[in-house]
Amino acid sequence: MMERNYKYCGDLRSTTLPEMLHTIHRTRVPGVIEARRGEIVKQVWVKDGDVIHAASNDREDSLGAYLERTRRLEPKDLAAAEALRQASHRRLGELLVERGLLSPAAIHEAIREQNEAIVWSLFAWPEGEVTFSLGGELPPGVVRILIPMRQVILHGIRRAPDAKPLVAQLGRRETVFAPSYTVADLIEIALDEVELKLLRLVNGRRNLYELCTQGPLTPAENGKLVYAYHLLQLVRLAAPEDGVIKIKLKTE
Repeated sequence: MMERNYKYCGDLRSTTLPEMLHTIHRTRVPGVIEARRGEIVKQVWVKDGDVIHAASNDREDSLGAYLERTRRLEPKDLAAAEALRQASHRRLGELLVERGLLSPAAIHEAIREQNEAIVWSLFAWPEGEVTFSLGGELPPGVVRILIPMRQVILHGIRRAPDAKPLVAQLGRRETVFAPSYTVADLIEIALDEVELKLLRLVNGRRNLYELCTQGPLTPAENGKLVYAYHLLQLVRLAAPEDGVIKIKLKTE
């Protein structure tokens, strides 16, 4: 729901995160998404419908932890930089560049991947409270990234661990879908070859069960993609005439 102070509030037990993000994307207003589960709080800054930054109070989501997991630095170098960060209260990325341990380009790439990892992790939350507050300036000194929201929704859905609650939103197995996309949509969302192969199976005659079982991935993965296509309005529920082949007869 949208409160008078322009804050959207939702519960992941009743509304899926992709649906919340799609609603936020449609408004195209700047703001901050805050997801809370117990003591863990994750924030995602949005502008013009796109993600521009993400943050988390979970130590496992920090840049240092991400650099350690991806083995971009020797452990001793990372430990020394972390100690200096704590003593100086400066940002880790700046210190790594100044010490010549990573290039500015490498730091930007790592921050982007770390931010993406924070966003993707939210799609695995089975429960939690989500709010979206209008406005919200970025904290000073943070690196701005840019991830189109429609790509966030697609890739987040693909990473969701459980397909059942998503596919359940599509209706019965006999539900038939028809295409409703433009080529510009496919380019903006950046569909890969496998995703496009499944989308091309949608023809106004195949039902949900057939798409899930005949698609290029596992039934669960195919089902998640069909859900993403429906949410992103690349497909729609088929009308009776969608599956009809019309033949024009020549008359004298």
